[in-house]
Amino acid sequence: MTLMLDLSLLRTVEQMQKFLQVEEEFTLSAKNKEDLYQWLNSLLVEIKYFKLSKKEKGIVTQFIKKVTGYSDVQIKRLIKRYRAGQLYWKQWQKNEFTTIYSHKDIALLHELDDTLRMSGNATKKIFQREAEMFGNTQYKTLAGISVSHIYNLRKTKSYTALGDIVFDKTKPTLANIAKRMKPQPNGIPGYFRVDTVHQGDHKGKKGMYHINFVDEVIQFELVFSVPAISGKYMKQVLELLYTHCPYKIVNFHSDNGSEFINKSVAEWLQSLHIKQTKSRSRKHNDNALVESKNGSVIRKHIGYFHIPATEQNADIMNEFFISHFIPFLNYHRPCAYSHTVTDKNGKQKKKYHEYETPYEKLKALPKAEQYLRRNISFEQLDKFAYNMSDTEFIKQMNLIKQKAFQSLNLIS
Repeated sequence: MTLMLDLSLLRTVEQMQKFLQVEEEFTLSAKNKEDLYQWLNSLLVEIKYFKLSKKEKGIVTQFIKKVTGYSDVQIKRLIKRYRAGQLYWKQWQKNEFTTIYSHKDIALLHELDDTLRMSGNATKKIFQREAEMFGNTQYKTLAGISVSHIYNLRKTKSYTALGDIVFDKTKPTLANIAKRMKPQPNGIPGYFRVDTVHQGDHKGKKGMYHINFVDEVIQFELVFSVPAISGKYMKQVLELLYTHCPYKIVNFHSDNGSEFINKSVAEWLQSLHIKQTKSRSRKHNDNALVESKNGSVIRKHIGYFHIPATEQNADIMNEFFISHFIPFLNYHRPCAYSHTVTDKNGKQKKKYHEYETPYEKLKALPKAEQYLRRNISFEQLDKFAYNMSDTEFIKQMNLIKQKAFQSLNLIS
């Protein structure tokens, strides 16, 4: 049985308590929420809600809950509004803000985006230039737009209704060549650090480059010249490196320059099973060994003067490098080798007491023969290394160097 509940008849706490015991279904006589809020306000006034005991307040709350179907939280909120004198029904209205940018402005934005897909900052600058520099009044409103709101307008229905425009984010070029890491040779030769030395520009013309290879463990050093940094010449240099290095090459480590990090170099190294690594980000000392050799060796002996970038000049320099300079560096020029000392405070320092030529350092390694390339022995290398004394070889090398420099085509 469904009862029509007249709310005006229930005005006391006792009546409400009896009503809570009734199990029949009922419908409210209140027609809308405005009537319901008005009844609730008058009820709380009549029963003097805030003077009731805690138990009586509980009965009233359960009664209101059963009648209205509201939750405990919502009833608590309505009672709070009653206490503030604000328990009345207010029709909800959507907030409407003044429109600053009209459909015409959005159309201008869409037109520009359709022509030039630019960032918000660049788009705003275009609007400012149109209004201020070129006096185009239709861009006057858009000239004052914020960068963030440009992106907001691009999401509006007015904008998308004018047609889809795809904005692709700038995609970084992923060079999945070589791994960023510091090589760990663990006393094994064949871990080469690589860098370039440029012979300067002159009157807008490029100078030639030297490619410097230094072994991290024994400081074996090989230098070759190229007229330009390109895949063609880099392949020639790598072939010279492989030909004139008497032992196995394990690792090729360079900075992130495109002359080293490219498919041609990677494929050539991979074909010879040589691992390729590159310097780590924000680790400026990763290639410090070869960079120090650039100054103490290349610049000291070759200098800073401009050598025009021609294949003829590169051939002259490579002939000198292979015949005298590389043998001098590895068989007649002692290098300093460090060892780490830890003091009583745990601070580590490098001490340089050992001076040997790279070739002597190679021979001193445990079971050094295992590192040599096939068909190469220390007996053969000894004949070449000790055929001439160090001072005699240096004098001969300087004479050949002077002739090489005189043969260079220095006309620019």
